Amino acid sequence: MGIRRKLAIQYLRMASKIWRHAPRRFRSVQYGNHLHSLVLRLADRHQDHCTFFMRNRAELELMRRIASRIDHGSKMDIAVFACSIGAEVYSIAWTLRSARPDLTISIHAIDISQEVVDTAEQGIYSLKNCDAWGAPFCRIYEDEINEMFDRNGEFLSIKPWIREGISWHCADAGDPVLMSMLGPQDIVVANRFLCHMGPGCAERILRNVSRVLRPGGYLFASGVDLDVKTRVATDMKWKPVLELAEEIHEGDPSIRNTWPLTYWSKEPIQSNRDDAAIRYASAFQRTGSLNQARGAIEGDRLLPTLLGAARNDTNSP
Repeated sequence: MGIRRKLAIQYLRMASKIWRHAPRRFRSVQYGNHLHSLVLRLADRHQDHCTFFMRNRAELELMRRIASRIDHGSKMDIAVFACSIGAEVYSIAWTLRSARPDLTISIHAIDISQEVVDTAEQGIYSLKNCDAWGAPFCRIYEDEINEMFDRNGEFLSIKPWIREGISWHCADAGDPVLMSMLGPQDIVVANRFLCHMGPGCAERILRNVSRVLRPGGYLFASGVDLDVKTRVATDMKWKPVLELAEEIHEGDPSIRNTWPLTYWSKEPIQSNRDDAAIRYASAFQRTGSLNQARGAIEGDRLLPTLLGAARNDTNSP
């Protein structure tokens, strides 16, 4: 380890102690941004398969709203990258199938680890010792557990109607053959795994997974370094979806509440930034020939708070 890196790490440790012990009213966003920039530069990143059922409810609600605008009896194709142990995949499937039982929903769930893919596909979880990667039930309500699972003692298994239409793949999100493997998708979910990569790798993979998105489709990209996301979204001319954007940004306490001292955390919304709409959006629409039957979210329906504008109640969703 070089002397400059050693000094930077020592400085970060000292500055982090000051942050932790300072009263909240003295924790400025500017100082937090400074600390977080150091964390991003110095942290040793690694993949983490821990996740939760119903992890970000605002995110699931936006998916439900997108599905609600699709014509009756349509087909909806979804790809979920870094599916981990399946908690978020099953949460998406339950949310959409409960809201739109008329739709034919096909979900491709992809992870680079065969072990976690096998665990996810089984769809069986223990209430006592949930799995090797953590307890996924801390954000789900009892009535939701009853709707999603069949019980057998301490074990919960996903109900068959939720499993239906889900295919499981062990694959690399950076593989250029994804399009031929999956085909074009209406929704691509690339959440909470790109933050565990360096900026160059994360940018390459974000661009790659977005290529399986059909024109007019929606990309969910939460849990990626905001500078990387802003650069890629701007370059590829993605349209930020501001509907529920603030709620989604704040909707995962394990990401928001650990800022600025963890590399996977997200900064508070700073609406005075010129790039605020793109930087703090967690969902984007791919521009191109839009199929209106698939429910494009129009600009006058978007939540305006990120732009610092007053809320227009007549246009609110």
